[in-house]
Amino acid sequence: MSEEKRTLALEVIRRLKEAYPLAQCTLDYRDAWQLLVSVRLAAQCTDARVDLTTPKLYAKFPTVAALAEAEVDEIEEIVRPCGLGRSKARDISACMKVLHEQYNDAVPDTMEELLALPGVGRKSANLILGDVFGKPAIVTDTHCIRLCNLIGLVDGVKEPAKVEKALWKIIPPEEGNDLCHRFVLHGRAVCVARRPQCAQCCLKDICRHGREEVE
Repeated sequence: MSEEKRTLALEVIRRLKEAYPLAQCTLDYRDAWQLLVSVRLAAQCTDARVDLTTPKLYAKFPTVAALAEAEVDEIEEIVRPCGLGRSKARDISACMKVLHEQYNDAVPDTMEELLALPGVGRKSANLILGDVFGKPAIVTDTHCIRLCNLIGLVDGVKEPAKVEKALWKIIPPEEGNDLCHRFVLHGRAVCVARRPQCAQCCLKDICRHGREEVE
C-alpha cells in the first residue's frame, strides 16, 4: 500500500507543479522573525487579514528588539483584528524576548529550538524550516490535511502530526515544502472546502474523491 501511495504522491506532485509553477508562502514577510509573527497571527484567521495587520505592527515595532520591549497591551491593540488578541500578543511578546535574549535577534534553524519558542508548534516550525532555511519540511495545515484525505494519500487521518508522519513516508523530502504550498493554492482555487470543483481539477482521475464523484 505504501508503494501505491508513493506512486500516487509523485503524480500529485507532478501535476500540481504544472498547475501552480510558483509555490510560495501566502503570508507576506521580509525576515524570518516576521514569518514567525505572521504564522502565529494566522491561527483561526485568514492570511489576508494577517497581511493587513502586520504592516501596522511593524510600523510601530520594526525590530525583534522593539517587539521584545513592547508591552503586551500595545501588541494586542494592533493584532486584535486577527482574533485571540490577548493570547497571540502574549506569545509574540514572549517569543521575541527569547529571540532577543538568547539568539541575538536571529531565528534558530532546528526543529528542536523552534519548538521551544513560545507559541510555535510543528506547523509553524516546519514553515520556518522550509521557507526560510530551505530544509525538508511538511506543513500540515487544514488544506494539506483535507486534500491528502480526499486524494487518498492518507486514510481518515486528521491529526496534523500523524498526517505529517504519513507523508514523510511517501513524499521525497525536497518536495514536501513546495507541495504543501501548492495544496493551499489548489485548496483555495479548485478543491474548495465543502464544494470542491472536481470537474475542473487536474487530479480528478487519480483523486479518490474525484473518482467517487464521477461514479
